[in-house]
Amino acid sequence: MVFDEFYLSFVWFYQTLPRSCSVTPSPMASREDSVYMAKLAEQAERYDEMVTYMKDVAKLDQELTIEERNLLSVAYKNVIGARRASWRIVSSIEQKEEVKGNEAQIAQIKAYRDKIEAELGKICEDILEVLDSHLIKSAESGESKVFYHKMKGDYHRYLAEFATGEKRTASSDASLEAYKAASSIATVELAPTHPIRLGLALNFSVFYYEILNAPDKACQLAKQAFDDAIAELDTLSEESYKDSTLIMQLLRDNLTLWTSDLNDSVPDDKEEKAAETAAAAEGAAEPTVEA
Repeated sequence: MVFDEFYLSFVWFYQTLPRSCSVTPSPMASREDSVYMAKLAEQAERYDEMVTYMKDVAKLDQELTIEERNLLSVAYKNVIGARRASWRIVSSIEQKEEVKGNEAQIAQIKAYRDKIEAELGKICEDILEVLDSHLIKSAESGESKVFYHKMKGDYHRYLAEFATGEKRTASSDASLEAYKAASSIATVELAPTHPIRLGLALNFSVFYYEILNAPDKACQLAKQAFDDAIAELDTLSEESYKDSTLIMQLLRDNLTLWTSDLNDSVPDDKEEKAAETAAAAEGAAEPTVEA
């Protein structure tokens, strides 16, 4: 299996609900309340509501804190992740029924797959609108800009996973453009060992491998990111050590798989998997090991 950052997770430290000194909450208190409720929704595994709370924060058109940014990302990753997993399962069943020639079942499965794809499309368009209309415009730090452009590339990639024809081409082109924009900023603003830069390289390489069917380019990108990080490993801060080394391991795992596939010329299902060890260490990552 290919690894991407999708199933990597973040460890959240929860704070108590802030006290308000007035009956009418201030704008900041309202923002803090939304963040608190998003954390509560995460604990209750009510991710659709978590998305709603964090969208309220994003639409304030202010730079998000690292915590807020990660909460938003985790909310959408969980909402989209469930549907992506469903789509892969249903698509696999559809292929098996096609081999058997069960036309009646195939029609039912296709209708169900169409329903899942509609949900996937709605979620992707939702976060992409938030990114374009609010988050990217409000981003001030290089780290935030890379994070949001990478996120934009990810969700266009998710659209390309199930789209066909001109829609797939459009989603693929938009994903490539966003990843390139993120990479240009990351090269200047972030160290090679920075977890966001590494996560970008991880997902960008998965894009080349799975969407563009360019394994050589995928391997080149992943290897360059891994080698650059190794060269500066001694400068890695204790704060980001766990995240960075985990993503480096995923880059190496993908490289091992991809080079093996190239040498053996054996196709792989390339289905993203839930990196359980990563989830235990942090909190939410993506299939095909992405970032």
